[in-house]
Amino acid sequence: MAAPILCVDVGSTFTKAVAVDAGTGELLGTASHPTTIGTDVLEGYAAVRGALSGRGEPVETLVCSSAGGGLRLAVVGYEREVTAHAGARVGLSAGARVVHVAAGPMTTDDVRALRAARPDIVLLVGGTDGGNAETLRHNARRLARSRITAPVVVAGNADAREEVASLLAATGRRFTVTDNVLPRIGVVAPTGARTAIRDTFLRHVIGGKGLSKGPTFGRLVRAATPDAMLTGVEVLGEVTGSDVLVVDVGGATTDVYSVLRPERDPRPGPSRHGDVVAQLPATRTVEGDLGLRWNAHGIVAAAAAEGLPLSPEAVAYAGTVASAPGRLPSGEGEWAHELALATVAARVAVRR
Repeated sequence: MAAPILCVDVGSTFTKAVAVDAGTGELLGTASHPTTIGTDVLEGYAAVRGALSGRGEPVETLVCSSAGGGLRLAVVGYEREVTAHAGARVGLSAGARVVHVAAGPMTTDDVRALRAARPDIVLLVGGTDGGNAETLRHNARRLARSRITAPVVVAGNADAREEVASLLAATGRRFTVTDNVLPRIGVVAPTGARTAIRDTFLRHVIGGKGLSKGPTFGRLVRAATPDAMLTGVEVLGEVTGSDVLVVDVGGATTDVYSVLRPERDPRPGPSRHGDVVAQLPATRTVEGDLGLRWNAHGIVAAAAAEGLPLSPEAVAYAGTVASAPGRLPSGEGEWAHELALATVAARVAVRR
């Protein structure tokens, strides 16, 4: 047996780990522990690592994390239905939870609303390459002079790239400039922004959430959990050669991932459905009100709104676990309630 690879997900509710044989890919063991956000997340990490210590010393350790609310992203764009919409799609595919979208030239009230959303990263987009750049410049000026301290990823009109960088640099903002997410109408180019968001998350965000007392956790984490998940779903689609839909019902959110094989449409520009912003082949959405622990009440509310059945006992169970997120179901009755809540969360998330 080859030395194992240890894969760890530090989630908002539980820290999970698997040991995988580095040679064969065989699953050697699994472990789980409530995420120790109240003290230091490395305590939960040490617990799952210790539980799998009998499998041998890992040859490599891979860690992803969505603890502390995961990655909170704000998108600032030109038109809500065009560049801002494209930016939001790209942000979701990069493993972020989009907490705010602003479109058009930002006013003082818009900056105040953006600041109130408490983003970890601001994705600044706007204009196709060679198109309108004034709104992008205006918003860069606003961000440069604001009290918003989150790092900025600039992925807008390439013609304004240098000027936007100068505006942000002049006030000491942390920023990264990358390729335009919407180089031309109907074409979404997510790779540059996804990579920049991922790198910014690792450099500036994960170590700044107060999840651990030292730098060790920041060095361990390789990706935001949803980013790693989408990459895995893309691999699954490649291996199976088919369209794939994956629903992840978590303690805080329910995430939906899809990978579609590209349609062979010879026509250039927007998709055959007439979208101004073309669909991405790999997409993810986040339902922040649907979670089996922190947001169990949201599942109950969604069931009532959509006329989906939940027994009074399941509703009461939702209240119990929402107040005690580390609690696991006990007995057949509670497992049935758990399944009922998960079913509603999955159904509503996929519908949305």
